Amino acid sequence: MKKTSPSSADLSAKIAKNIRDAIVAGELIVDERLPSEADLSEQFNVSRPTVREALKRLAAQSLIRTQRGATGGAFVNHISFQDAYPQQITTSTLLLSMNEVSFETACEARFTLERACAPLSAQRRTADQLATMRAEIFRQSQPGLSDEAWCASDISFHRALVDGAANPILSYQLAGAIEAIEPLMNMITFTARSRAEIIALHTQIADGLEDQTAEAVDKALVKLERYTKKLAADVLSRRKPTEN
Repeated sequence: MKKTSPSSADLSAKIAKNIRDAIVAGELIVDERLPSEADLSEQFNVSRPTVREALKRLAAQSLIRTQRGATGGAFVNHISFQDAYPQQITTSTLLLSMNEVSFETACEARFTLERACAPLSAQRRTADQLATMRAEIFRQSQPGLSDEAWCASDISFHRALVDGAANPILSYQLAGAIEAIEPLMNMITFTARSRAEIIALHTQIADGLEDQTAEAVDKALVKLERYTKKLAADVLSRRKPTEN
């Protein structure tokens, strides 16, 4: 049987992986200039367009940056947790949409992780983060607020709680939990939820953070998890076809 040659897409993906692995291993350090396209083309025995595609893949992952001019080229990027948030959110959203994960499983994961932030956030939250949460509570109380705007406000509220822990690794890990799982939960429960009840729980969370009482924050999050699960169970049970 005749062997098929790898496509340019396969080759560019392989080159991108090799360079990415070198960056992760520390063989290529921050701000180090990568070999030229011509040198990479010779090193990997591929065309320059294939190398160019590999570099585009790495740039899309924020692993490298390109500069023009005489001193230009491709350089290893200094990636921050904030830069990595969109990838974490996108990956989490894809996993939730492409794999069979129950609402209860997603809900359990999200609140377990968020509750882990509560003690740290109670001690470290800033005045600005607390103000953001209060502003979102006020926004949520507006009678004309659309479901889409409510979801965005809900995400901002919980994002402030998580970021209040002042731990970039936790914030990064929870980017997917808050900004991917939260819309899923809102999408399922929006027809049944009581905004007033959720606002009351959000207020308890903000009050607990302001008083630096982690137990109060945790208690309100537990109540919010139970309420969310009950809403979903009620909604999903009504969607089941009636048995004859």
